[in-house]
Amino acid sequence: MHFTDRYAAGRILAPLLSKHQGQKNLIVLGLPRGGIPVAYEVALALKAPLDVLVVRKIGLPQFPEFAIGAIASGGVEILSKEIPHRKKILPKTVREVLERERETLSRQEQRFGGRRPLPCLKKQTVILVDDGLATGYTMEAAVAAVRKHEAGTVVVAVPVGSFDACQKLKSLADEVVCGYVPGNFEAVGNWYDDFRQTTDDEVELLLRKKNS
Repeated sequence: MHFTDRYAAGRILAPLLSKHQGQKNLIVLGLPRGGIPVAYEVALALKAPLDVLVVRKIGLPQFPEFAIGAIASGGVEILSKEIPHRKKILPKTVREVLERERETLSRQEQRFGGRRPLPCLKKQTVILVDDGLATGYTMEAAVAAVRKHEAGTVVVAVPVGSFDACQKLKSLADEVVCGYVPGNFEAVGNWYDDFRQTTDDEVELLLRKKNS
């Protein structure tokens, strides 16, 4: 299965979440930036409010796309202890990467949310949406973040994901919906015809469009 783009992926993912349509105390949170177009289509279909939960992947210095952890709004930090050691990455280097990503996370929080706080998630059903799961670190950080806000039910929803990541998230979330779990995963972008980077402007536009 290949998705035309993230919007098409969201339209395919949404019916898999149809049991939540019209549910009270429901909110869809997209992970920026690539998860927002997917989340937009899911929120439209479920008639649910849409917001953003800022999460940043922590990548290897030499290979930024290879995740060794993630950080999320609210001071959440998930970091592998094994991978940096195995790859012989100095603790100082990891700290430098973390600091850069914290600064980027702060800028995105200001841009996407400004001074508006995250909506109250206490006892809410929160559907966390991204464009895919590779290692699962970013989604793991997202789940931890909404748990800190005392979310009632946490649902992870992605169009495509690796088997290992989807299994890992099942032990952390109340429900995991992986639309497609290929045998040979490799990378999220392999399953999209159009995987161009989602811009900050596009994220802002979709948030305004859905909630205006």
